[in-house]
This record gives sequence, structure tokens and C-alpha cells, in this order.
Amino acid sequence: MATGSVPKRVRMVEDFSCTCCLEQNLTESADIYCEQCLRFYCKKCVILHSQLFTKHMTCGREDIKKWPVSKAVEDFLRKCEVPADETLTQFCHDHSQVCCSACVGTIHRYLTHLYSFSYQ
Repeated sequence: MATGSVPKRVRMVEDFSCTCCLEQNLTESADIYCEQCLRFYCKKCVILHSQLFTKHMTCGREDIKKWPVSKAVEDFLRKCEVPADETLTQFCHDHSQVCCSACVGTIHRYLTHLYSFSYQ
């Protein structure tokens, strides 16, 4: 995938890694997602998977909207970009953005339209 001027934060969300390769401490981009196994596969690993599990339904990158969001990506998306270790818990209506409690005390401290939220 060409990354060019795409911010690193956006690239991480778009990239999916092969589950089998990750288990071998390798990083290979996933091309297929198996709905029954709940695993991602690269072009190499999907060959064996397809031979062993002929009736499994898989989705390629053309159906990427059907792919689930990984726990790592979900956790990443919940973190603030300014103090990277803070969880997003507020919405600033004045700036139309989510923010963490640290940002509320600094960047958003004079604003009146702040709303708290929680993750379920």
C-alpha cells in the first residue's frame, strides 16, 4: 500500500496483518478475512487455509467493510493524539472533536459545550 503523505495514525487503521504471520513474529499484510476462523490471512497463508477449510466463507480486500476492527486498532482509536496515553472521554461541541481529560484542562478549558461519554 502506498503511504505517501497519509498520516501514520490513518495508515495504522487501514493496515491489517496476517494472523498466522504475526504468530511467527512476521509482519505480512492481510488480503483475506475468514468469518468462521475470525482470522486474517496473507496471500501465502490463505492457500493452506483454503485447502483445509473448503467451506469457510472468506472476504477479500474488496469486501474490507465486512472485516472487523481489531482490539489493537480499537484501543488505538480511543487514545488522544496530544497526550498519547490518555483515553478519549469528552466531546467538545465548540471544536467538534473528541478529547481526553488532560486536553479539557488545557485546550478546551474556556469552552462551555463539553460532553462526557464512556465506552461500553
